[in-house]
Amino acid sequence: MYNDINIGPVTIHMYGIMITIGVIVAYILCEYRAKKRELDSDIIFGILWCTMVGGVIGSRFLYYIVSIKDIMDDISLIWNFSTGFVVYGFIIGGVVSSYIYCRIKKVSAAKYFDLIMPEVALAQGIGRIGCFFAGCCYGRQTDSVFGIAFKHSDYAPNGVKLIPTQLISSAGDFIIAGILFLYAEKERPDACVGALYMILYGLGRFLVEFLRNDYRGNIGILSTSQLISVIVFAAGIVLFIKKKQKKSA
Repeated sequence: MYNDINIGPVTIHMYGIMITIGVIVAYILCEYRAKKRELDSDIIFGILWCTMVGGVIGSRFLYYIVSIKDIMDDISLIWNFSTGFVVYGFIIGGVVSSYIYCRIKKVSAAKYFDLIMPEVALAQGIGRIGCFFAGCCYGRQTDSVFGIAFKHSDYAPNGVKLIPTQLISSAGDFIIAGILFLYAEKERPDACVGALYMILYGLGRFLVEFLRNDYRGNIGILSTSQLISVIVFAAGIVLFIKKKQKKSA
């Protein structure tokens, strides 16, 4: 897999291309679905920028936390922005900043949460294909016929067959997106679609973590991402049940 495409003096990174495609597709779908639900497209645009800015800050902040030992050995990692971004940090930072934005604009954060999360899952699925091109987020060594050997990766060990965790994650994200789009077709209690995302993604990410072999920090026997997954999964169940009970009452 090649991450870099050289066109004369210009180098294009496939990882960046896939992330960009994911964001554009998610935004277009959000706009389309917002009109059907009579939600404000200007709010969608504001949430997009809040998600990008808050997501990058959250992603970087979580990287500092999980990589504190490496940073203490090499302080230059603090300002090395060529790597060091954590997906969970991006999600958390994006959600928090978007929630604050909705509160400032005095609109229902729950309604926009439900609108956006299916597209977020879809964008993640596209973005994980970018991870596959780059070789980051790689899996454990395997002898399976489904193993992938990288040859030009700056992240994964080259010449060794690895579990293609990036593609597994991508497929999982696409499945989650499909489930959420179908679930959202009917009227649901506010925040239930978003809560279902938390449940499905938390569970899926927890399981995929067992297959990965890149360093992600650890707390006891769990990776940092697995611990966050447990919290996200539990919070999603609580939120889902709470909103369902409120609707029934």
